[in-house]
Amino acid sequence: MADKFVFEKAMKRLEEIVSLLEKGDATLESSLMLFEEGTSLIRGCSAALDNAQQKLKILTAGENGPEESDFEGKE
Repeated sequence: MADKFVFEKAMKRLEEIVSLLEKGDATLESSLMLFEEGTSLIRGCSAALDNAQQKLKILTAGENGPEESDFEGKE
């Protein structure tokens, strides 16, 4: 069974990967493996952010009290 994706853990791992790649002392094979892992984590984070954005609602004042409307983020 696959582990549940955790955004915060993925971001922390991405920071570690960037740090390792910036050092420049990894082998080519190791660097490619880190890069592949990083791109996979980025895809997961992007999907999690897209999902969160879809769930966001803004409460706006309506005639009969608060109303929900979809969040329209800046792109």
